[in-house]
Amino acid sequence: MQKAFTTGSLVISIHDVSPSTCKRSQEILGDLGRAGIDATSLLVIPNHHHRGLISDDPEFATWIREKVAEGHEAVLHGFYHLREKQNSDGTMNRLITQSYTAGEGEFFDPSHDRACKLLQSGRAAFAACGLEAKGFIAPAWLLGAEAEAAVKQECFEYTTRIATVSDFTNGRVYQARSLVWSVRARWRRICSLAWNHSLFMSFRNAPLLRIGIHPPDWDYPAIRSQILHLASTALARRQAMTYQHWLEIQRLNP
Repeated sequence: MQKAFTTGSLVISIHDVSPSTCKRSQEILGDLGRAGIDATSLLVIPNHHHRGLISDDPEFATWIREKVAEGHEAVLHGFYHLREKQNSDGTMNRLITQSYTAGEGEFFDPSHDRACKLLQSGRAAFAACGLEAKGFIAPAWLLGAEAEAAVKQECFEYTTRIATVSDFTNGRVYQARSLVWSVRARWRRICSLAWNHSLFMSFRNAPLLRIGIHPPDWDYPAIRSQILHLASTALARRQAMTYQHWLEIQRLNP
């Protein structure tokens, strides 16, 4: 039941959910649950780094179905979550796809046809697990123009980027910057702690607060503690929900 004093919404997304990260994802969900958060968007990779389809792992398929039944949401998050290096990459592309994302920008610049095939394969893997993919979120939030056209053509209802939520059913784009942590180096972790505290304070009265969690975040106690603290603080004035639920509410208020 929604709290009478709720003034906004909170969407927490757990990125890179797959059989190889399932144990850590379970740990994150357990910690969030103890903090009172019982609805999240789970960004599922159908074939994480070519390690095998989610539909070939019955234990994972059962677990993700159970989470959806409990009120979480399964979102298609790329297919392999991996962009192969290209000899034609210029300096800017290398900076974005290798330094910024460590090679994870799978949907940064595929052709339209390639993007469609990946999306169709991802949806098929979801269906084989008994899941329906209404939302698509590109790895590292990097979604190129041709890839976005493919996402719309394949009839996904929405996507998000780091600063926006886009509803393809009505063309509306909502400004909502996600908090997200970078943990690959000590200086990144230190900056992330300061940056996300600042963002949280800046957006404390925003209609929608977004928090993005990656499995490696839980390797670092300071990062883990800050995420849980910010989530708990936000929950005092907000209702936790999935992206799909949040968009359904927005569609009632054109």
